[in-house]
Amino acid sequence: MPLPMLLSDQALFRDRDVFDPDHVPDTFQYRDGQLREMAYAIKPALFGSRPHNIILRGSPGTGKTTCVRHIFGEIRETTRRIIPVHVNCRNDHTRFMVFLRIYREIYGHLPPGSGISLRRLLDSVGRELADGGRVLLLCLDDADCMIPEGVLSDTLFPVLRLHEEFPGARSGVILAVSDMDCDLQREIDAPVASMLQASEISFPPYGEAEVRGILTRRLRQGVCPGVVPDAILDVIVEKTMLCGDLRVGMEILRRSVQNAENAGKTGVSEDDVLPAFALAQYVCLSETVKVLNTDEKRMLRSMAEYSMQEEQMNSRAVYASVREEVPMGYTLYFERLKKFDRMRLISLDTPKARGNTREIALRFDAGSVVEKCGE
Repeated sequence: MPLPMLLSDQALFRDRDVFDPDHVPDTFQYRDGQLREMAYAIKPALFGSRPHNIILRGSPGTGKTTCVRHIFGEIRETTRRIIPVHVNCRNDHTRFMVFLRIYREIYGHLPPGSGISLRRLLDSVGRELADGGRVLLLCLDDADCMIPEGVLSDTLFPVLRLHEEFPGARSGVILAVSDMDCDLQREIDAPVASMLQASEISFPPYGEAEVRGILTRRLRQGVCPGVVPDAILDVIVEKTMLCGDLRVGMEILRRSVQNAENAGKTGVSEDDVLPAFALAQYVCLSETVKVLNTDEKRMLRSMAEYSMQEEQMNSRAVYASVREEVPMGYTLYFERLKKFDRMRLISLDTPKARGNTREIALRFDAGSVVEKCGE
């Protein structure tokens, strides 16, 4: 029997899809400069030449993926000469999986049969590019996820040297990186770094006015007028800035309106926002922790466990505790603390007195941190 809630006439949404993480807005705000730099790097491919390789660097929720999807959408609408391939390295994190994606984008289907070798995939891709005069533009999104597995160099090498093995083939890469401390040129093998020669495009965090502008535009597109008062939008913007991730703001907005709609109300109140924030914050924590390497996760987990037993944390006391779990020197420990602070996982207060000891506070529930770092 249908649920009564599903039959309710109360509809506060105009278009729920505008709050989807994969939604690409018609007008992309506050990233014109980055889009222009990307277009400049890609432009040679329009004339059959190799595009310039680029690295997109920015913390999660700063628009890197949306920029790629936006410009790849324009490419698909305007030319067949460029073959844009977007790979989420959190899901497809081996060389074989990446080349399966490339093959499918070129031919429109996966290779026939089972047990196809990487060599055959490479040959099929290389011959098609060389014979068809087309240019491969490969984006490895969250490319830093491939570093711990040691496969980033192995994946980039055959892509960057396709023109050597298949004369006439042209290819370029876009590497999106969420770890602000990751130096790709040092992490990849020297021959690959020599071929890559990538320029870097920075994606700084959105400011409060920018977050408000983006959420306001999505609000007008996706929700009926008057449903979210200005005062409530202020609360959502404040919560978004606390997490430092625009995706959290989108999720808070969507869940808040959904909560009001489920309750049969005509507008969103703070009672709808607070539970929405609790869930959205958990999503933010999960996505942010994915960027950390194994030792960083172990350290953050140890800090969270320490905080469950101590009301206050300072940098020296925490170091004495966590180094038993994750052996490290104080310099490396403090660099990781600063990284956690930049990623808004913790707050690191400047000392009021002389000395280097800092007060530390988790920005998330300690139990949730322990759970997410242990996955």
